[in-house]
Amino acid sequence: MHRRVIQASDLDLESEGRRDYWVSLSHDSIWGDWLIPLTVWVGKQAQPEKGLVAFGSTHGNEYEGPIAIKHLLGEIDIGSVMGRIVLVPVVNPPAFQFGTRESVGADGVNLNRAFVDGAGKVPSMSGATHRIADFVREHIWPHVHVVLDIHAGGDVAKFVPFTGFHRVADRQQAETMLETARWFGMPFIVEYQDQTPGLLTTDSERRGKISIGGEFGWGASINADGVRYARHGILAAGIHTGQMTGKIARIGHHATGTQHVVETIDPECFVPAPWAGHFEPLVECGSAVEQGQMVGFLHDFQRLDEDPWPVCAQLDGYLLAHAWLARVQQGQHIAVIGQDVV
Repeated sequence: MHRRVIQASDLDLESEGRRDYWVSLSHDSIWGDWLIPLTVWVGKQAQPEKGLVAFGSTHGNEYEGPIAIKHLLGEIDIGSVMGRIVLVPVVNPPAFQFGTRESVGADGVNLNRAFVDGAGKVPSMSGATHRIADFVREHIWPHVHVVLDIHAGGDVAKFVPFTGFHRVADRQQAETMLETARWFGMPFIVEYQDQTPGLLTTDSERRGKISIGGEFGWGASINADGVRYARHGILAAGIHTGQMTGKIARIGHHATGTQHVVETIDPECFVPAPWAGHFEPLVECGSAVEQGQMVGFLHDFQRLDEDPWPVCAQLDGYLLAHAWLARVQQGQHIAVIGQDVV
């Protein structure tokens, strides 16, 4: 297999066949380039503006996506592809190289906050991260209608595995996203708030695309179930949207009918740390909790003889996430509760 180094303007997502690229973007500090790995399969029945793209490593310390997509690079046969499949195992090389959430190897920007107006177009947002966002918008969005963004908690939070999407006004888009999310097999499906600026999935959702995010692991490690869920969900989406031939069986909680559909729309779903301290979890992620139930302690070692602050659920639901590293910042969401969707 020969992976060609090309400029973004030379990327071919239309001609029939398989192509393996390193897409080059100018480096921020040396005489060189950042290289984004991208593989595309285009079948005989590919339609304009239709296709599937899956991204790994939007953050550089999230590894289930890159691993699952790397496996698929060796598993997908061009003979099974009718439409268009685009796989990007590492969309954020400046962060992945250093294993960090932000692009510390370049401009220090969080790619999943970089899909904002002017990204890659104006001098104040001309660093590598905003140029990656611009590359995705200019060269990938026009060729796909299904977007899968595979995340993990890194060193910020421990999550129960879930797929998720935002609440959208278009009913058909919402129903298709829910069905697509189910096929990953994860225990939870989360409809979440859309107030955070610059998210990759927000950018694609607002263009009418079927957009799925999710948390497939935590701790900057590799979760075996997360890799399995991600690989399966990408294949299922490819088959069910007509980009690939084949049949696929349900797995995990989808197969057993034990998936929970929850939402984190209400601000009370989030418990921010009132001060910097050390978080002690008391309840396992995925557990049902009641309003007022204590799920952890926040310790202040500058006031060693005072009782720790009780971290309590502010409503009934399920504990979806809590802080992973013991040390937490003031304002960090140290517990997240999902409410049942009625």
